[in-house]
Order: sequence, then C-alpha cells, then structure tokens
Amino acid sequence: MTAEQEALRLDETDPLPTRRGEFLVPPAPGGTYAESAYLAGNSLGLQPRTVAGLLREELEDWAGLGVEGHTRARRPWVDYHELLREPAARLVGALPHEVVAMNTLTVNLHMMMASFYRPAGTRTRIVIEDSAFPSDSYAVASQAVHHGLDPAQTVVRLRPRDGEEHLRTEDVADLLEREGDRVALLLLGGVNYLTGQLMDIPEITKAGRAAGAVVGWDLAHAAGNVPLRLHDWDVDFAAWCTYKYLNSGPGAVAGCFVHERHVRDASVPRLSGWWGTERAVRFRMEPGIRPPASADAWQVSNPPILALAPVLASLEIFDRAGMAALRAKSERLTGYLAARLAGARGVRMITPADPAARGAQLSIRVPDAGGLVARLAAAAGVIADAREPDVVRFAPVPLYCTFHDCHRAAAALDALTGGTGERSR
Repeated sequence: MTAEQEALRLDETDPLPTRRGEFLVPPAPGGTYAESAYLAGNSLGLQPRTVAGLLREELEDWAGLGVEGHTRARRPWVDYHELLREPAARLVGALPHEVVAMNTLTVNLHMMMASFYRPAGTRTRIVIEDSAFPSDSYAVASQAVHHGLDPAQTVVRLRPRDGEEHLRTEDVADLLEREGDRVALLLLGGVNYLTGQLMDIPEITKAGRAAGAVVGWDLAHAAGNVPLRLHDWDVDFAAWCTYKYLNSGPGAVAGCFVHERHVRDASVPRLSGWWGTERAVRFRMEPGIRPPASADAWQVSNPPILALAPVLASLEIFDRAGMAALRAKSERLTGYLAARLAGARGVRMITPADPAARGAQLSIRVPDAGGLVARLAAAAGVIADAREPDVVRFAPVPLYCTFHDCHRAAAALDALTGGTGERSR
C-alpha cells in the first residue's frame, strides 16, 4: 500500500468523519488536485458555507426594516451578542455570564489590563513568554508606560532553557515562587503561536494565583483548538480571536472571559461604554452606569451585527462537532503528519513531540521559510504558513483537514527538500 493509499484509508476509517464539505476550500493551482491542502487554519480559518446565508439575512433585514431591525429582525440586533454567549461558554469551559463577544483580541487584552493590571508598591511586573506574539509584547509594554513604568524593568520575558525550544511548567512555577511578590500580572499564550506548544494552563494558573498575581491568558491559538475549562481552572481573565481555528473571517469579532468572582465584584475598575450598562436602563440615555453582573459589563459598544454573524455560524459547527471529538482527531492528524515530516531533509521540528503538549500545529525550522511556503503552494497546492526568517507552520485543523492533506504536505516537502521520499507499507 502506498503512502497516499494509506492516507485515503485513514480518512475512510477515521471515527470522526471530516466536515470539509461544510467549508469553502480554496482551489489548488496546477490541476493535480481540485482543492488546496489547507494547513494554515492557525493563521486564518476557512469560510463555513453557512456564513453567506446568515449575512444575506441580516442584509435583507436591514434593507426591509431599517432601524426597526434592532427589535424586529429575525435575530434582533439589540441582543444579538447574547446568541453567542452559551456556545462560546461551552467552547472555553465557562459559565455563560463569564463570556462576551466583543472587539478584537488585542483591544480585549487592553480592556482586561485596564481592570486587572493594577501595579502597586513593588508588585509591578508583567510576566510573558519571550516568544509571545508581537502584539502582546507591544500591549504589555504600552500598559507599563501608561502607568509611568519602564517596560525594560517591568516586563519579564520567560525564556526556555539553553538548547530548548519550550518553556517548562516547573520553570514558570519556580519564577513565581521566587519572585511572585513582585509580579502583578502573568499573561501567557495558551498555545504558543510559533512553536505550537500547549501550556499547562491549570498548573500555571494555580502557581500564579498562589503567588498573588492576576493570571490572564491569550487564547488566540487555543480557542477552538484544544479543550478549555477556564472557570474550573480559576483563570482571572482570557481573550481570544475567532478568525483562526474558529473560522469566523479576517479581523472577526473576538471573545473575552472574566471569572465570575470578578464580574460579581462591582468594585473592579473598568473602562465603560453604553453597552456595558444594564439593558433595562441602557436606552434612557442617563449619565449614570449600572453594570450587569456579567462579562457584558466590559462591553463598551453595540455589537457589529455583520461581523458577529460569521462567529455565530462557526460556534454552531463547534456545538455539533464537540471539542472532545475534535481534539482526539487533531491528535491523530497531527501525529500522522509528525511521523511523515520526520523524513524531510534539512528541517527540524520545534513543536513538542508529546501530543498532549501541543495543539493542531507542527512547526519546523528551515532556511528561507517564506520561499518554501511559496514553493509548496505553487508545486502541490499545499497552503502552509511562514514566520520569518526560518519557521514554517502546518496546522492540520480537524474540522476540514484530512490525512490526505497531511500526506500531500509531507510528500511535497520531501520533494522540495530531497527527503527520504514517499513511505509505503
């Protein structure tokens, strides 16, 4: 049996059939295959086929109802964000009143830090990982400046041990035990964008809170990728985008979690806007604010309906598929691809080998990452993602990626790098 035949057999017999047909997959150049092998969902997910219909309905309601659509649309706009509350809560392991769909990821991180980064005395430091996404680095540095602090002294960047690619949980805990009385905020990525490492969120959260720090998580690469239990793990806050694994479109509306111990605490400071007051008094146009005991209290503006409709479409797919089943398939796909990539010449895997310590992503170091990604697309219709100068990321997203997609990626990489060639069994 050839490697391609084996991949097709695995697709036919997998306990979770692909939902590829529910998405629009870009065509592949060259004519060998009709569709691309799309392994870039960790950068931008594919469009669900239901999105166009939902958007069309909102446009029709706008055309036919005008302002009355706020109360008379098929999905009344005034409460539209509430349609996302329960499915979003199920996705991240939260109580419904702990989540809200609003803004974009970095805006939400700033909104959260406005409430929860409160430097005082010697407790001023913000701890992030050295390989944090640049936007997070910019955000925490600007927060330090906003409080009159020097980012070079305030922001602590955690680095792996010499010769290693990943942070060890025990090293994070050791830092917090030694210097925790100076840490005001611990803000890490749940899944590292560069290496694909899945952090031990519950253990690190426990260590951070024991040290007296506020613990927040950037879940850009974790939401829709790995199962989460934010409420049970006692996370203070979290934020995530929805355009990667959640397939809600470029620049889509993001999500935010605030633990109920904070949403019920009226003394927590926050930046406020008119959608952050109780609905019963929102339209009285009074100057006083009455924030609800929910994450809605952090919502400053009315929901952008045309931007929320794709998020609603995506969450409905996740509700039907189930994160536990998706995670199991993710491990099967990623494990298969990891084994196939092991034969590529001149590449080095920087994603953890342990399936439990990674999401649906495999990162390799290669010379000229951007050039290799371009050649993969042109030669084989394989869409991957480059992070300059030397990292290529493959994301076998279980909703729409197949074993055959993974085979195509591995075979193309073999051909372009002079690897060990197609394997058969």
